[in-house]
Amino acid sequence: MSWQSYIDDQLMYEVDGQHLKAAAIIGNDGSVWAQSSGFPQYKPEEISAIMKDFDEPGSLAPTGLHLGGSKYMVIQGESGAVIRGKKGTSGITVKKTTQALIFGLYDEPMTPGQCNVIVEKLGDYLIDQGL
Repeated sequence: MSWQSYIDDQLMYEVDGQHLKAAAIIGNDGSVWAQSSGFPQYKPEEISAIMKDFDEPGSLAPTGLHLGGSKYMVIQGESGAVIRGKKGTSGITVKKTTQALIFGLYDEPMTPGQCNVIVEKLGDYLIDQGL
């Protein structure tokens, strides 16, 4: 299966009539493995800061999670495994696997919980596959 098919078939599919606004799989080195058409253009330092928070949980809390020029307030996640952020009626979930980060961005009416399930389910699968 190609990385793009993970985006198209596993992340951007419809759940209860809703779907993610954008999604991406980005390697731990910052390289894009695959992304949806609406995924924001990000800066390398934004990915570096996210990676740092997985190694040093809480490092993003004072400044927020930045991606593509948008700032998300960091909310409850799973230390070293998942970072969640909120900005008004939109949000982000980032799941760390062995080799990559999986990003899901959403807007209401999709709920944070729906986004979390989609992103974390694929992340758990990739971890089980050694990826």
